[in-house]
Amino acid sequence: MVSLMTPAWLDIREYPFRPHYFPVPAGNLQYVDEGSGDPIVFVHGNPAWSFLFRNLIKDFSATYRCIAPDHIGFGLSDKPEDWTYLPEEHAKNLALLLDSLGLENITFVVGDWGGPIGLSYAINNPGKVRNIVITNTWLWSVASDWYYQAFSRFVGGPVGRWLIRNHNFFAGTIMPAVFGDRRRLTPAIHRQYLMALAEPRERKGCWVFPGAIIGSSAWLSSLWEQRSALFGKNILLAWGMRDIAFREKELNQWISAFPHARVVRFSDAGHFVAEEKPVELAREMRALLDMVQSP
Repeated sequence: MVSLMTPAWLDIREYPFRPHYFPVPAGNLQYVDEGSGDPIVFVHGNPAWSFLFRNLIKDFSATYRCIAPDHIGFGLSDKPEDWTYLPEEHAKNLALLLDSLGLENITFVVGDWGGPIGLSYAINNPGKVRNIVITNTWLWSVASDWYYQAFSRFVGGPVGRWLIRNHNFFAGTIMPAVFGDRRRLTPAIHRQYLMALAEPRERKGCWVFPGAIIGSSAWLSSLWEQRSALFGKNILLAWGMRDIAFREKELNQWISAFPHARVVRFSDAGHFVAEEKPVELAREMRALLDMVQSP
């Protein structure tokens, strides 16, 4: 559906959703709200936006209420230059939005930074959450892990910030690199991610996130220490095994923490499971939801 605020670059055939806007202290947060029934909340990471979940929204909105926000600084949300963009602040924005919607029996679908941001709400509001679908992400401090230290220091440091601000490095170069099969990120689809961060002044959120991998370690540690709030939830771990960002090592940490979770490994997928394997992910999600709803 086209509105006066729909940018010319947006492919409304791929993303035919009516925009909704919710005011937070940093600006207007855009979100998708399609369908009716128990809510499924989709929470994206860097450099994605709600477009990532379009195929799942089209599928599930026939029987569920699908809600997918764009974090401030991403997608169709405002992109102020004078905001912190720290993940803790994104989590506060998400909480304001979800509380305003009065949701119960939530199913979360999270990946990348959407993991800590979305699961922080689940940890703080366990009575409102029923199911959790976890794609490649984490929820703990990686301050002692050289792999993440190196990435955070480079991409979140002066050189990385310059590359992201001036050359859209994260969306243009890093995003394709973490696909299991780069051919799945067609030029037309890639353009929807690139154009959402078209101007240098719009990319602060994109370069703050990498630095926060280490910089927000205290917040991440606090979330992991509270993970028992998620015990008893129905959890699906849907993992792209060709991801170079979150690997089998991170999957195994999730499995160790939640041994009763259902685990699905996509051998030919990388970081963005919802983009790379939408049909297969929808099937696994439906199996989880149908199992929960059966008597």
